[in-house]
Amino acid sequence: MQFPESWLRSFCNPDLNTQQLADLLTMAGLEVEELQPVAPPFTGVVVAQVLEVAKHPDADRLNVCKVDVGTGEVLQIVCGAPNVRPGIKVPCATVGAELPPGTDGKPFLIKKGKLRGVESHGMLCSAKELGVAEESNGLHILADDASVGQDIREHLKLDDTLFTLKLTPNLAHCLSVAGIAREVSALTGAPLTLPATAPVQPASDARLKVNVQASELCGRFGGRVIQGVNPQAKTPAWMVERLARCGQRSVSALVDISNYVMFELGQPSHVFDLDKIHGELTVRWGQAGETLKLLNGNTVTLDAQVGVIADANQVESLAGIMGGDATSVGDDTKNVYLEAAFWWPKAIAGRARRYNFSTDASHRYERGVDPAPTAQCIEYITQLILDICGGQAGPLDDQTVNLPSRQPVTLRLSRAQRVIGMPVSLAEVQTVFQRLDLPFSTQAQGEDTHLIVTPPSWRFDLQIEEDLIEEVVRVIGFDKLPRRAPKAPVQAQVRPEARRGLYAVRRAVAARGYQEAITFSFVEARWEADFAGNTQPIQLLNPITSQLSVMRSTLVGSLVEVLKTNLARKAERVRLFEVGRVFRRDASVADGPQSVAGFDQPVRVAGLAYGPADVLQWGQASRNVDFFDVKGDVESLLAPRQAAFVAAEHPAFHPGRCAQVQVEGRIVGFVGELHPKWRQAYDLPQAPVLFELDATALTEREVPRLTSVPRMQSVFRDLALVVNDRTPHDALIGAILAAPSDGLVRGARLFDIYKPKSPVTGINEDERSLAVRIELRDDEQTLTDERIDAAVQAVLQTLNDKVGARVRA
Repeated sequence: MQFPESWLRSFCNPDLNTQQLADLLTMAGLEVEELQPVAPPFTGVVVAQVLEVAKHPDADRLNVCKVDVGTGEVLQIVCGAPNVRPGIKVPCATVGAELPPGTDGKPFLIKKGKLRGVESHGMLCSAKELGVAEESNGLHILADDASVGQDIREHLKLDDTLFTLKLTPNLAHCLSVAGIAREVSALTGAPLTLPATAPVQPASDARLKVNVQASELCGRFGGRVIQGVNPQAKTPAWMVERLARCGQRSVSALVDISNYVMFELGQPSHVFDLDKIHGELTVRWGQAGETLKLLNGNTVTLDAQVGVIADANQVESLAGIMGGDATSVGDDTKNVYLEAAFWWPKAIAGRARRYNFSTDASHRYERGVDPAPTAQCIEYITQLILDICGGQAGPLDDQTVNLPSRQPVTLRLSRAQRVIGMPVSLAEVQTVFQRLDLPFSTQAQGEDTHLIVTPPSWRFDLQIEEDLIEEVVRVIGFDKLPRRAPKAPVQAQVRPEARRGLYAVRRAVAARGYQEAITFSFVEARWEADFAGNTQPIQLLNPITSQLSVMRSTLVGSLVEVLKTNLARKAERVRLFEVGRVFRRDASVADGPQSVAGFDQPVRVAGLAYGPADVLQWGQASRNVDFFDVKGDVESLLAPRQAAFVAAEHPAFHPGRCAQVQVEGRIVGFVGELHPKWRQAYDLPQAPVLFELDATALTEREVPRLTSVPRMQSVFRDLALVVNDRTPHDALIGAILAAPSDGLVRGARLFDIYKPKSPVTGINEDERSLAVRIELRDDEQTLTDERIDAAVQAVLQTLNDKVGARVRA
């Protein structure tokens, strides 16, 4: 909410400067988001009256003016404004004046000069040149009663400050200048003076019958007929100024008066053209299929969830939100019907957003508007209409149908002291409630004291004990709270030695040359279908954009999108990783402190490598990263645990270049090259290689165990084995280690592969020769040739049985 400081101080003027007042409001929960001067600094500008206007002898668009600036001397000023004429009063910058800076950032100094050979002793100013408007079509014409020679800053009250408040939804009573003044008075003790509203004596018997059918929609409805108004009457300059400084442009006198009272007192109202209403008005819920053309030009379709005001023929207004175009006031309006009501917040909340707009009225009604002064507000608006637009007022029609009842709220003094964290006396609490105008009674309950507060009609937010405690502490002042360390038992949770934190995992991945990316947990539905094969992802009820509409079940899509962003910026070598949660449906998950029934939310670690395997250098030839580079990274991250890589299929990866990562027989993730169809669909010049692992597998680690230095030396034997081309390396090494060698085989390593280009004796076309070095050792005694030979024979027999291997002849 925006308002000028001067308007606030006309109701309550504490002994505080502007910044102190802003700090007070912020610390009381009414956050002052911005302080902005009404006009930038300038000097030497006064109210002047144009006496004569003559055409410039050498320029068609210039005029030579005689101007009285109140010094007794008539100045000659050349002016090119199209609206200059004799008799008007305008701002005049005299010689030596400094106007607000231009585009160069320097103040504009007014000097004596010549324009097309004619001397000019000053400049007549527009609102834009004074910095009080962004656009202007000519001189800023002042009121006829402006005092010639008066400083323009004083005349236009430009030494004022605009307050912009960022109010939370519970502060409905502060959506008016009077409401904020009430708060300032309570916080400072400064006297509060609100506008006096005397009842208007009816000058006619004209009435309009209103039938309130929905008491759950409208709790109080007030209205009055005013006949013979002048809709073309000019809105007073003081009202136009205050509206402008609240961010509201002037429309017409009738509309301006309605808006003015809304900003001042917080009561929205609406003015109907009485002659356009057919029969009586009915306040009811809408009906399916009804339509209404609003004042903003939109035509909306109604239903039974929206409140309306209708006449005998059609709907005329969207209740509490906006009036209809059919009964809007215009230049031909003669008779009006003034309406102000209390609409139940629940009946208004969300209705305007259904039609993709919001209004000042709906913003207030859906938070709560005080129903008590409805009649007084109508009297106030009526008097302003009569003063500005003339006319004759009929009797006030005030129907009280269903007003909210205020339930008493009890504050326990001991509870307040405990929550606030400092001793608060009964007298202090009573003083706070008195300053806030909260009716209360006091009861002794044993050693404690209870204060029973009946919330006033304008406080919709006082419902529980904590609300009253908040009122006490914010009026006393949050700055009065003592600075104490919190008294709470803090027990550090010791991480088991067999686990490491995710921060250590991040460092380990970064040490492999990857850079961390942080992306949204909600993604495009297309990513889920492409990269996870998930055609029924978890939908978001209220996505921030239409694209990011589902929760991710894989990190692959997010990394591919970040890769595209990097490629668009000419990156050639990209290494990315992300640590984050994914979200999947799982009926086996139960509710818990960190879980939601039916949804699994594991943490995953994913990485992406694209472009050259290494940075450009002279020591080795450039090549693109491949599956085995990323496989090595995965092995390094899981070390010292040994990972097994088993050929597999995954929706995101190349069918022949994808492996399942297993640790101790448990599947912990996948690694592979991006599927060719996704490389093409996402416009990637080449396929990146990615991995995605369960974070739990990366945080688990083996606890080091003490092993003594071997007393005996190892013995090595090399075997040349012929196996089928399809025999995997893991199967070969696994068979060697599984051989019944009495524990002598300690390791095996493949060190050579031979595949003849042409047929060779002993090696078939679909076979190859593998050279393996076997390590044998007995920790207690020296190995003999007999034991070594027996162990080797056991290995050869196991190889033949399991993988069909034979010794090369």
